[in-house]
Amino acid sequence: MTTRGSSNLVSVPGSKSIANRALICAALAKSESIVANCAPGDDTEAMIDALEILGVGIVRNADKIQIAGNLDLEATHELQLNAKLAGTTSRFLTALCSLRAGTTTIDGDAALRVRPMHDLHKALRDLGARVTPADNDGYLPVRVSRSMQWQAKVAVSASMSSQFTSGLMMIAPYLPSGLEITLSEEVVSRGYIEMTVGVMRAFGANTDFSGNQIWVSPGEYQGTSFTVEPDASSASYPLGAVAISGGSVIVKGLSRSSLQGDVEFVDLLARMGCDVSESPEGLMLSRQKERPLRGLEVNMSQISDCVPTLAVVALFAETPTRISGVGFIRNKESDRIGDLIGELRKLGANVSETADGMVIAPGALHGATLETHHDHRLAMAFALIQHEVDGVVVNNPEVVSKSWPNYFDVLHTFYIS
Repeated sequence: MTTRGSSNLVSVPGSKSIANRALICAALAKSESIVANCAPGDDTEAMIDALEILGVGIVRNADKIQIAGNLDLEATHELQLNAKLAGTTSRFLTALCSLRAGTTTIDGDAALRVRPMHDLHKALRDLGARVTPADNDGYLPVRVSRSMQWQAKVAVSASMSSQFTSGLMMIAPYLPSGLEITLSEEVVSRGYIEMTVGVMRAFGANTDFSGNQIWVSPGEYQGTSFTVEPDASSASYPLGAVAISGGSVIVKGLSRSSLQGDVEFVDLLARMGCDVSESPEGLMLSRQKERPLRGLEVNMSQISDCVPTLAVVALFAETPTRISGVGFIRNKESDRIGDLIGELRKLGANVSETADGMVIAPGALHGATLETHHDHRLAMAFALIQHEVDGVVVNNPEVVSKSWPNYFDVLHTFYIS
């Protein structure tokens, strides 16, 4: 299948990463907020459901969410929250509920219970919060409640997940002396910490991030009208489709000035042989089908959600691609190194695993049935292969509901026979 001759204008969902940060800040704000273009999908729904259980007044109108704010942190009753499969939601809620006087139990589905939370739980304990595992230390379910005496400084390992750091940052204005965070080890996904800074500032917080130090002043969030950007991670799929199949696409509303580090994915595609430009409507990428794709070597530690997309694009390049710096993605919704490689090999792909990534070399591909391993990003990336290789079946495609429920409907309109 080939893409349309003229540029396709594609709307991708709002960023769930930005939306969940905005929802946390809006819940804590002392006045009403409107969050527009709020991301659809399971992760955002889990966050909204949890905030309602916490007593936050929420009114939904399509993708516009009205949040009353004024989360009652003095409430002493016990609550239980279910983050389902949403790692970001569970980690942000754990930090948020450490501000409550009453005890909150944060839990999730079986697949979320095996994802590591140790560094976040340790940091909250170091700050003075009460954090008690219900079963295994460092995993869900966990019971949290606030401290009578908070520390003003904490060290956090930043080598596993930026979500731990972002969760601490967002509650920091409500600590008596604010918070100074020192990031130890290599900082992965730095762009997501910078995203948190941007969202917090939009709600009136005074925060700064330089080197391996983060400072947050004590204060309160102010209610505001906030519009969520199109999701740059989701944009990687229509962009990847053009890189593979040729044609042209404009991702509506996305620009290089995005808060999201994943917008840099277009630069990788440019290095592989695509043309990138900005239009009044959004970010545009094109490639003539006869123009060969080149492989590349890239450290993707700062844009790790795009690893499955780049790996799939690399299958169609004429030279090898080496992806490094992403050993930590073994602990995402799936093992995004081992599971991804295992499925690509079913297609006959020449893929080898490294300590912190993979190498994809040119090779003939054939049809196969691919498993998604409960991972929306694997499902969306695998779908791009179907349009170039006959006989590819993606099992359990409904996992895309986590971030882009109508993904396949949009993708089908993007191609013609």
